Amino acid sequence: MSDQNASCSTMRPMERAIRMLAGTIVTVSLALGYFVSPYWFLLTLFVGLNLFQSSFTRWCLAEQIFAKLGIGVEDNSQSGAKAKN
Repeated sequence: MSDQNASCSTMRPMERAIRMLAGTIVTVSLALGYFVSPYWFLLTLFVGLNLFQSSFTRWCLAEQIFAKLGIGVEDNSQSGAKAKN
C-alpha cells in the first residue's frame, strides 16, 4: 500500500491540478445531471473524452490554461531549495 502513496506524493503539481479539476467537474456535473437536468451528463462525457484523447495526444487545453494562470507550475528555485533540505 505504501507504493501507491509514494506514486501520489511524487506527482507533478500540474498533474494534481488537472486531476482536481477533472474530478470536480465530473462530480458537479453528475450532481447537476441527477438533480437539475440529464443534459448535464454531457459535460461528464466531455471530460471523459478529453481525458481519453489527452492520453494519446499528450495535449490538454486545461494544462495550457493553468500554465498561463500560473496554477500547478513549479518554481525551480523553491523546488531546488526543498531538495537540499
